[in-house]
Amino acid sequence: MSNKIVQEELEFIADCPLYTKRFAYHVGRQCRHASIQDVAREHHLHWATVKELEKQYMREQIKRAGQPRPKVIGVDEISIRKGHTYRIVVSDLERCRPIWFGGKDRKEGSMDEFFAFLGKKRSKKVRLAVMDMWKPFRKSTNKNAPQAAILFDKFHILRHLGGALDKVRKTEYGRLDGSKRKFIKGQKYALLSHRQNLRGSARKNLKILLAANKRLNTAYLLKESFDQLWDYNSETWARKFFDNWREQLKWQRLKPYEKFANMIDKHWDGIAAYCKPENKVALGFVEGLNNKIRVFQRRAYGLRDEEYLRLKVLTCMLPEL
Repeated sequence: MSNKIVQEELEFIADCPLYTKRFAYHVGRQCRHASIQDVAREHHLHWATVKELEKQYMREQIKRAGQPRPKVIGVDEISIRKGHTYRIVVSDLERCRPIWFGGKDRKEGSMDEFFAFLGKKRSKKVRLAVMDMWKPFRKSTNKNAPQAAILFDKFHILRHLGGALDKVRKTEYGRLDGSKRKFIKGQKYALLSHRQNLRGSARKNLKILLAANKRLNTAYLLKESFDQLWDYNSETWARKFFDNWREQLKWQRLKPYEKFANMIDKHWDGIAAYCKPENKVALGFVEGLNNKIRVFQRRAYGLRDEEYLRLKVLTCMLPEL
């Protein structure tokens, strides 16, 4: 007769052996809408215990979601701490959920890690990759999924245009003096916003500014009209629109806009790809995901657990258990 002690595994026990899985999942569901500290205070638990229970809940969410098989991916990078420390986030844009968080930076080698995770067979089924104009992402995609069309993200492009408008604003502020400067000071937000999104005094101040400064008025109108580029279903008509838009820059002395137009011309193929009906995907998802991630980072301020952030990102669009 053996004296060996056998320890029986109980399926309902959580990874933290003092709690059941049912309780762990209850804590995990609460942490989707509240901070770790708030949940810990409600249940009279240590915050580290709550974090571990939530991590178990999130791992189970990912397990139940199954292996990703994306056909349309969105690629972006996020800063996880100061000092240019980046991680890459890849999303399935058809299912509207992030599927990979990783890499050591935003270089080609880190993007290769995603395709290694996906595997050669599933990489060959990716037909469209939406990204910013960062060259390492493009090179890695062309190497690992050469059949995939590249589409440059509209919101990153418009951010470049917003940056060009802000440079014009700063140039005009430096060029003017005295009372003329007062119309420009403090109007950055108003200039970068769409007119229909402004209310009250902000809208009134923008109207006064545009009436007082002809160059800023021209720059603002060009910025507002550029958004139409993504309305075309024909690359020929999209190109005509862009060429006409670029023609309007002549004699306007808007150097930042000329630089922006050259950038668009250089990356035209990745912009014109949106004209094809099969490429009309939800371009706003990646931008919305970035906003969610910033909320996670603020809520978890002080936590240096990168695995926790990875799990939060990958489960933020998954259904509750």
